[in-house]
Amino acid sequence: MIQRGKALELNLEKIEEEKKYDGYYSIVTSKLKMSDLEIREVYRGLIHIEDIFKISKTEFDSRPVFVWTNDYIDAHFTTCFTALVLIRLLQTKLKKQYPVGQIISSLKSYCCVPLDANNYQLTYYDPILESCAKVFDMELDNKYRTRQQIQRLLRY
Repeated sequence: MIQRGKALELNLEKIEEEKKYDGYYSIVTSKLKMSDLEIREVYRGLIHIEDIFKISKTEFDSRPVFVWTNDYIDAHFTTCFTALVLIRLLQTKLKKQYPVGQIISSLKSYCCVPLDANNYQLTYYDPILESCAKVFDMELDNKYRTRQQIQRLLRY
């Protein structure tokens, strides 16, 4: 909101002063005994931590939480962070070719429908599942499976 009677003007001197820092970023820290390189490495690590929280909130739907006792809250977040570790390990095994969201979407889509009491049809397959099959030496591309084959696959 602009106040009446107040003249607006650019501080050209301040703009010129700030131009010197274009293309640079400043880091404020209380770690005075660290070298510049160490401080930059710590700062770069923060990006990974922020990414972890973003994934846990968006991909794993860790929020909102509808539990209220400490034990249930601990269990919920332990499950979310265990899932995060597992998906990061899988992402590493896949040589970081795919973002976490795509991996999760692919895994969620891999499902089957019953054809009769003993036979099932797998309804989804994509390059991510193909990569997982290669990495873990599994056959995931068979379109039809018996109940026993699916049980063996789940024991893997």
